[in-house]
Amino acid sequence: MLWAGQVHGLRSASLRYFNAAGADPAGRLGEDHRPESHLVPLVIDAALGRRPPLEVFGNDYPTPDGTCIRDYVHVTDLADAHLLALRHLEQGSVTWNLGNGLGHSVLDVIASVERISGLRVPYRIAPRRAGDAAVLVASSDKARQAGWRPSFGELDAIVGTAFAWRQAHPEGYGG
Repeated sequence: MLWAGQVHGLRSASLRYFNAAGADPAGRLGEDHRPESHLVPLVIDAALGRRPPLEVFGNDYPTPDGTCIRDYVHVTDLADAHLLALRHLEQGSVTWNLGNGLGHSVLDVIASVERISGLRVPYRIAPRRAGDAAVLVASSDKARQAGWRPSFGELDAIVGTAFAWRQAHPEGYGG
């Protein structure tokens, strides 16, 4: 896209998401993947007894609690970033990382689901997965300089919308 812009004047927006999570705060839309591979809905389903205990892949990383740390960004904030990027295309192409700039460990996500739901999350420690980095956190400085501000900066706010959607739609879109 960079070269197409330089050679042909094509404007583009490249938006790199860091762990999109959460659901529409009004409850209309939420995550429903088959099979599910994203941590937040997996933890929620484990808490609700809809799946076997969660597997936590490694607890020996060089992080405060030994589990991987990731940056979670709410889907509403991603939608806002898309709209902002479209407005910025009038001036030229944009390339932004989109995340909250905060890292949360796997055990942090489990604790958040437990706080939000009032339920215990069953989990077991499993071996590390090959290639998993200890920490992946976004620098969203370019998007923030352009005026983007995440509304859902706290992990509990993100998890809260995801949990509410899952409770209201236990079978996802198929039910």
